[in-house]
Amino acid sequence: SVNISILIVAVVIFLLVIHHNFLSLSDFLRRELSDPSPLGLQPIDFIPAAPQRLADERNDKEIPVVIAASDERLGGAIAAMNSIYQNTRANVVFHIVTLNDTVDHLRMWLRSPPLKNMRYRILDFDPRVLEGKVQVDPQKADTFKPLTFARFYLPSFVPHAEKVIYVDDDVIVQDDIVELYNTPLKPGHAAAFSDDCDSTSSKVAVRGAGNQYNYIGFLDYKKETIRKLAMKANTCSFNPGVFVANLTEWKLQNITKQLEKWMALNVVEELYSKTLAGSITTPPLLIVFYKQHSSIDPMWNVRHLGSSAGKRYSPQFVEAAKLLHWNGHFKPWGRTASYAEVWEKWYVPDPAGKFNLIRRHSEAYEAK
Repeated sequence: SVNISILIVAVVIFLLVIHHNFLSLSDFLRRELSDPSPLGLQPIDFIPAAPQRLADERNDKEIPVVIAASDERLGGAIAAMNSIYQNTRANVVFHIVTLNDTVDHLRMWLRSPPLKNMRYRILDFDPRVLEGKVQVDPQKADTFKPLTFARFYLPSFVPHAEKVIYVDDDVIVQDDIVELYNTPLKPGHAAAFSDDCDSTSSKVAVRGAGNQYNYIGFLDYKKETIRKLAMKANTCSFNPGVFVANLTEWKLQNITKQLEKWMALNVVEELYSKTLAGSITTPPLLIVFYKQHSSIDPMWNVRHLGSSAGKRYSPQFVEAAKLLHWNGHFKPWGRTASYAEVWEKWYVPDPAGKFNLIRRHSEAYEAK
């Protein structure tokens, strides 16, 4: 009877120890999932488990794709992701960067039948990370789009990846994204962009003040800080709407901190060109990656489809393009955009009806 009592006491102690350890582990996991990253980039949704059939059909290697999704352009991001997903057999995982008030709308849209097996992770972007780094005109505060700077913080979105693809929301992919992912980067290069002097973009003359093909179109060479960098004003610029990043090099060279440094300096010294017709996200990238970037195949960023309502490329060329980019004022979700019918093939209607309404207003505005 003594031995039985000792055995019972031992079993009780053993069970108590296991219970304590389980509670400690649960508490640890809760902290891990609830603690925001240093940048305030909070994971909201995690990757759904892919059905076994899809897991068998698609390759195991994970291809991370980062895309920003603002509420007023959410349909663009949805169409872009759908085109990527439907044209690859690779294990693509989307890291969707958005603002907190867009999450519910985005999550509902991702439940649509064509997208339900897509793998994704939703991240909330905290605009406070941009304080002191972007000068916002109070009279134009509504035009400030914090998500355009999401591409500066790639290692925070995909911390364990070696390589990542970033795409804007106004693109459609017509080939397997794996080819873009496999773009070779030279040793020491943290990213590969499409140069603005490449054969496809130089076919198109872009309207607007300043030269959008050269550095002088984006930076103010009258400023001493810019002149001291000894960057040639006629150096070909590049388009940051589609690029491949080597995150190992990105972190090693502290690219994010370098970009933030030039953003903050611009607030004080106004280093960007006054005739700038492009995005304010481009100048710091041009400085940091001056003669320190690789190139992607021009067919993986056929752009300027949104620079006018007219068709600048032949139907045959558009069909052959691997990635179409409607950078410019005329977005593909508006009726007057060139080759909007190509974009329409990949668009998934908004179950909430909000974006469908935005499209009708946009079309009515453009028709005037």
